Amino acid sequence: MHKSVNSKHRQERDETLGRVIGSNLLSLLKIFLACFVLVYLTINFAVRPIHVSGQSMFPTIEEGDFALSNAFSAKFQEIERGDIVIAYENKQMHRMIIKRVIGLPGDRISCKDDKVYVNDKALDEPYLDNEWANGIRDTVDAFTEDFTEVCLQEDEYWLMGDNRINSRDSRDFGPFKRSQIKGKDALVIFPFHKIHIPK
Repeated sequence: MHKSVNSKHRQERDETLGRVIGSNLLSLLKIFLACFVLVYLTINFAVRPIHVSGQSMFPTIEEGDFALSNAFSAKFQEIERGDIVIAYENKQMHRMIIKRVIGLPGDRISCKDDKVYVNDKALDEPYLDNEWANGIRDTVDAFTEDFTEVCLQEDEYWLMGDNRINSRDSRDFGPFKRSQIKGKDALVIFPFHKIHIPK
């Protein structure tokens, strides 16, 4: 009789332990799913982080900078010429790059004699009037190499880096679709001593 009671208690204890473990695992799964959904919504509808690799936006944004971009604006607001954006390099690699919008849907883009033309008018680019760009112009023929006219179709954007001599952009990849643009504007938050909003 005593042995039967002990066996019953042991069985009940094992069942209780099993329920506790199962309940804890279920709670952990719920927390994991909630975190996953929160991260997904944040990245796709709030902010898009990027760690800058390369010098294509120097000196506006430097290699090693960590920035946050506005994913909501990229998805729901107009993309304008001069905007700094984060985009997928292409749909296969899913590598994020940070560039500046030069051409909008329907534009005709070309470059001649170190001047970018949009619809036959020279584009004003104050972000290229800096010590770095002007120093390069003193040593080479052109800061922005010539390229023949490109006609953008509906839903196509022409993106280029501010450091034109060291940037792989639409001149290499061709136009970008709106769906490839995942962030608009940027806030550099690291290194901390360089926190700023690039223009």
